Amino acid sequence: MKPQDSSRHQRTTLAVASAAHGLHDGYTDMIYVLLPIWQAEFAMGYGLLALLRGLYAGTMAGLQVTAGSLARRFGANRVLALGTMLAAGGYCVAGASAGVIGLCIALVLSGAGSSTQHPLASAAVSRAYGAKARGSIGIYNFGGDVGKAVLPAAVSLLLTLVPWRHSLWLVAGVGFVAAGAFWRMLPSAAAVSKEKKKDCVATAAARHQRSGFPLLFAIGVLDSATRMGFLTFLPFILREKGASMPIIGLGLSLVFIGGAAGKFICGWLGSRIGVLWTVLATEGGTAAMIFLVLWLPMVPSLLVLPLLGLMLNGTSSVLYGTVPELTEEDRIEHAFAMFYTGTIGAGAIAPVLYGLLGDAAGATWATVAAAVTALATIPLAIALAQRLPK
Repeated sequence: MKPQDSSRHQRTTLAVASAAHGLHDGYTDMIYVLLPIWQAEFAMGYGLLALLRGLYAGTMAGLQVTAGSLARRFGANRVLALGTMLAAGGYCVAGASAGVIGLCIALVLSGAGSSTQHPLASAAVSRAYGAKARGSIGIYNFGGDVGKAVLPAAVSLLLTLVPWRHSLWLVAGVGFVAAGAFWRMLPSAAAVSKEKKKDCVATAAARHQRSGFPLLFAIGVLDSATRMGFLTFLPFILREKGASMPIIGLGLSLVFIGGAAGKFICGWLGSRIGVLWTVLATEGGTAAMIFLVLWLPMVPSLLVLPLLGLMLNGTSSVLYGTVPELTEEDRIEHAFAMFYTGTIGAGAIAPVLYGLLGDAAGATWATVAAAVTALATIPLAIALAQRLPK
């Protein structure tokens, strides 16, 4: 492949993968906008609303490995496109639902469709950029944060103009159009040559002996648990400092803004100084910033939140970019699927565990536990650095 063709291939792959990440993450987070409407429409309690959100997230997390297996058999571009159509179709079903059962079916369908995006799009970026993938994975992750900001806001605006059912059908239409573009534009993974397969077999044995992937997986799980645990209790910490609801909303926004920047900056940083030093800086910095937020008065703590968000979210870009270094060429989708299953699952379970601790000891100690969880990744990162390819 000529250099200009390779560069075009990389740019196209990154653009399509980032767009897919933004669309699917937007589909995931726009549920938060819809929950109050569904509560009023169908007279649901909070427990049932939580079930709806859990159905989507649980289905998405549980089918990541299946999506990776389908991609190896049918091609990543086809599976991602069909998954996008299924995610959009789920929201079409939601718009036509007459009750809670219909919504449950719709969200299971949409969650199943969105399970294809993380393992397939991230693997496509990894293959396109090879050893330079960390910075590109950061851009890809930033695309997801853009989708989380744009699509829920767009749905909120649509809800002021048309009924919620029509809003869902319009947003689903965007997904159907995007699915066609993903099918046509996402390059299929090239077949691995015989020589490359031999190299993969040799390096796979060495990687297995180093046992790097389990360490990376454990760091990802703890990082996700830290993030979700802190975000669960941040509103209560700010309220204890005297913050009003608008100030609490501002605090969360500051964390998310910093987090979006962190996805990009830390992916770039990891490609230059390596996994170990980046994880030491971000996880150690996360713990230090959490303790500062707990100790400082309200206004100074708000000023700390963007930097905390940068470190809190930034580690993930470095970790995702390291997955291919510990995986055979033809198993990248499976590795990403396993990694995302662990991190998404940890993000779902951790708030429950921290919540139980908060009930027993209070919000402050539960938040301290989140900081300690961040510090627990440091010895794992030191062990991982010794197992990464030189």
